[in-house]
Amino acid sequence: MELKKAIEERRSVRSYKEDSIPEDKLKRVLEAARLAPSASNRQPWKFIIVKDPQKRKELAEAASHQSFVGEAPIVIAAVALNTTHIMQCGIPSYPVDLAIAVDHITLSAVDEGLGTCWIGAFSQEEVKRILKVPDPYKVVALLPLGFPADKSGFKSRKPIEEIICYETFKE
Repeated sequence: MELKKAIEERRSVRSYKEDSIPEDKLKRVLEAARLAPSASNRQPWKFIIVKDPQKRKELAEAASHQSFVGEAPIVIAAVALNTTHIMQCGIPSYPVDLAIAVDHITLSAVDEGLGTCWIGAFSQEEVKRILKVPDPYKVVALLPLGFPADKSGFKSRKPIEEIICYETFKE
């Protein structure tokens, strides 16, 4: 699939088929995360692949009771291993690093015929407990991964004129 098509087709999937994900598809999706750039190429992350139905159910409950999270055959937890590194611009690197890697996963998933939904609404403490993630690490995102059960359509986006400025910031 061409990159532009994957970008256009990517959507948040909230309904999954029960079908398991073939291991070769999963490996290609995870390889996309491995290849993602990070600050100083540190790759300060771990991706926890959760297939166990009970753990997925617990993660769904920790994710504001969003049941579809646990209905996907896999949930990927994106974990930051270095939460103290600050880039020269004054921004912590870990949310940026993980956002790039997770976006690689979401686009690769589309290419594999899979769907994802970026979950940020979850209890950090509860997810860390379920997955035995030690301090000082942080879970940045949960990603249910599976074959979409529906063909819901495109979500509207703002016109490009509303989000682009040239040379200086303009309201």
